[in-house]
Amino acid sequence: MRFQVIQPLKYLLLDHPNIVWFRWSPTQSWGATWSFLVTAIVAYITAALTLHLILKICRRRRAIPLGPIPAIHSLAMSLISVTIFAGMLFSSGAEIRDTRWLLRRTRTTPIEWFLCFPLGIRPSGRVFFWSYVFYLSRFLHLLRTFFIILRHRKLSFFRLFNHSILLITSFLWLEFSQSFQVLAILFSTLVSSMVYGYRFWTETGLSQSKSFSFTANCHMLLLCCNLVCHIGVLLLHFLRGGCNGIGAWVFNSVLNAAILLFFLKSYVNFYCQRKNTSCATHGSSLDCVDDLAKHASLIAKSKT
Repeated sequence: MRFQVIQPLKYLLLDHPNIVWFRWSPTQSWGATWSFLVTAIVAYITAALTLHLILKICRRRRAIPLGPIPAIHSLAMSLISVTIFAGMLFSSGAEIRDTRWLLRRTRTTPIEWFLCFPLGIRPSGRVFFWSYVFYLSRFLHLLRTFFIILRHRKLSFFRLFNHSILLITSFLWLEFSQSFQVLAILFSTLVSSMVYGYRFWTETGLSQSKSFSFTANCHMLLLCCNLVCHIGVLLLHFLRGGCNGIGAWVFNSVLNAAILLFFLKSYVNFYCQRKNTSCATHGSSLDCVDDLAKHASLIAKSKT
């Protein structure tokens, strides 16, 4: 019985012809052109700004009911993330197994392969198929912006910037066969499966409290893991004579650094506001005054 389940699953995640013979190409892959990427980002930003402006003009204060749509979206994103995680993990193992002769000749360990692709690698095969699926899932991820606008009438520059950068990053991974993308996808899909699973849990009413700290801590953990891996890529690039797609990696690193700064600012401001509320509730004690002074200094440093 177990064998009957594993074999079809292995075929769907590893051995399907569309996976094995995948090739990133403008003529064979949907959305694989620069013009499409630019058009998609411009359309996303324009649509979000237009919807936000319309609601502002109409002065609608009540949230627009969306029914089960956000819950279905969260469930779909969680299941897609789990599928991509499993497919990328198994495909990485198969790729290392099939190319172990090359790894031995170049004295490359599996850990080094995860961080640093050898020079000249082409965007084809199992690993890049799941990278392509991850790229397509970013378009479905954009819908959450419109849910927030319709429900809360809020639109932040950080959200537009972050979602657009995620789309650009996943495109560059494929376009330049960039190193480090395997670990980045594994980390990102693992966090997304938990975050969207939690959002589905709250959307369906199984939990009455929507905790910002859970999703924020998950994303903070993701950013920290990416930061450590970026340092590893940089070291391997100079020690081993180069990693494939290093130019795209540098560009993505700059964008990720900007996202990290924006997120850290929001993260610190949230906990400062929560600390202020706690102090106001429990009275003006010396401990609260000291804590508020410390958090105020953090905000002042982040703004300078």
